[in-house]
Amino acid sequence: MSILPLAHMRFPWRSHLLTACWCAAVLALSACGSLPPMPPRSASYALAQPSQTPLGQMVQAQRQASGTAYRTGFALLGGADAAFSSRLALVQSATQTLDLQYYAIHADASTARLLEAVVQAAERGVRVRVLLDDFHGAGKNAQIMRLAFVPGIEMRMFNPLAGPRGSTVMRALSTLADFQRTQQRMHNKLFIADNTIGITGGRNLGDAYFDALDSDNFIDLDIMAAGDAVRQLSSSFDRYWNDARAYPVSALISEQQLLQLRRTPDNHEDEAALIQTAIQTSKTASLPPMNLAAITWIWAPSLVLADAPGKILPPPEDSPPEGMVSEELAPEPAVDEPPSAPTTLAQQLAPGALPPSGAIHSTNRQALREVMTPVIAQENVVSGLLALIDQAQSDVLIVSPYFVPGNDMKRAFARARERGIRLRILTNSLASNDAPLAHAGYARHRKELLALGIELYELRSLQDGRVGTGTLRGTAGTITGSQGGSRAMLHSKILVLDHKLTVVGSMNLDLRSQLQNTEIALLIASRQLAQEATANIEASLQEAAWLVEDTAHGLVWRAPQGSDWGDQTREPDASLPLRMMIHLIGPLAPDHLL
Repeated sequence: MSILPLAHMRFPWRSHLLTACWCAAVLALSACGSLPPMPPRSASYALAQPSQTPLGQMVQAQRQASGTAYRTGFALLGGADAAFSSRLALVQSATQTLDLQYYAIHADASTARLLEAVVQAAERGVRVRVLLDDFHGAGKNAQIMRLAFVPGIEMRMFNPLAGPRGSTVMRALSTLADFQRTQQRMHNKLFIADNTIGITGGRNLGDAYFDALDSDNFIDLDIMAAGDAVRQLSSSFDRYWNDARAYPVSALISEQQLLQLRRTPDNHEDEAALIQTAIQTSKTASLPPMNLAAITWIWAPSLVLADAPGKILPPPEDSPPEGMVSEELAPEPAVDEPPSAPTTLAQQLAPGALPPSGAIHSTNRQALREVMTPVIAQENVVSGLLALIDQAQSDVLIVSPYFVPGNDMKRAFARARERGIRLRILTNSLASNDAPLAHAGYARHRKELLALGIELYELRSLQDGRVGTGTLRGTAGTITGSQGGSRAMLHSKILVLDHKLTVVGSMNLDLRSQLQNTEIALLIASRQLAQEATANIEASLQEAAWLVEDTAHGLVWRAPQGSDWGDQTREPDASLPLRMMIHLIGPLAPDHLL
């Protein structure tokens, strides 16, 4: 079986005003519908003995060769090539299990290449589990659900939505009948092979996330982990996979219904030919797999911070919401046997949660120990990051593409500034933001943030062939970068604290990530990793972003020194209709929905 590459569809916000006008009519004509009852499901769990696989043996050999006492290695994945080729390598190297958890998987050429490899893995006996948030499971992207009918692949949709799947717009409008639950999405991103090497970060799967489009590509960042921390990523996956909110695809739609929705030739040979043509002409899909044996890992202590599935509204019979789960170096769970109860934040504070101070003679271990208690005492990942900011001693560097600070975020920033902490934030400009209304939520707080002494940077949307690549490279590729002359849209989510702690994950610093979406992140204590990330982010600030200042004459967007952009006194590169829309509609949109 193959997944046909289809055009990546997005909804320009400028069309929302029009759709709102006829929304009521659509809802009147569309049945609200309801979800089918949950069918019987079998629980499954991560691989029990990952060290026995070829990937596990390779990682163990790499660890022994490094002479480290740490049990997890990390590599920043920056740039489209590293992001795609690393995932392809994991699929082709897996011998036992593949676990994929995503907010969005778009039906296009790069995804077709990855999923083609996933199908081949299933054919050679690899157990494949795919967990996908259901928000994008309509229209052309619904064809991704055909994976569920491939032998050896099991696919579930998290928090599924009632309504038609043939049209993305019509289905999105029909969900307004259940608006509150629709707003709550599984935003986690995980790509795990053999419970040994895993990738997390901000990147979804699709051409726009792999710099494969001629325009409108996202700048994103992942972290690849090898070793013990991956078991904790897998533990989070298992909680979501076995949760009552995860519906088997077969309970929602049949393979025949999916085939009827397909806008392609009925002949499967023609379909396969179209796929191969798309792959061969794609800038990304034809890349070879990364050489995993050649990666230079940064070995360091870490924490996995993950929102519990219960953050999303449960079905009536489900258990009460849970808080954030934070784990480190827990015993390995067994395949198809339930692991011990998840480690809660309160339990993580108990004696013995971390090895004794002398167990590993490292300032990295001590740095993690110092911030661990307040971070894991929080109810969700974003609140944990605000607690982390409260522990800052000198410098906080934040990259958040959708940045809509609530009151508790602004209070955390104010406390940091009162302590003399340098606080720099890189976010999207209006022109580079694929969700302009989210920019409106940020813009209304901009002057208040500047008054606190925060340094605000906004990515320039028009790039001359690169985006802040600087002169340094990550452990597995350039940390930030867009390889074409396309419009750049920031999508990376990263925080660096005091040049020694780095957080990479799926979360934005906004109320949606804090209150509604579920998120996951890795907190890594490594000066080497933090310095590498900081150097590359600072290159982006110096080469590819506007510095926003509040002057006596209003806001000014300062161009980088040596550039030919010229300073601006209004939202740079944004069209008049877009600026007017933000001015008129932006104040009406509440922060928690942006």
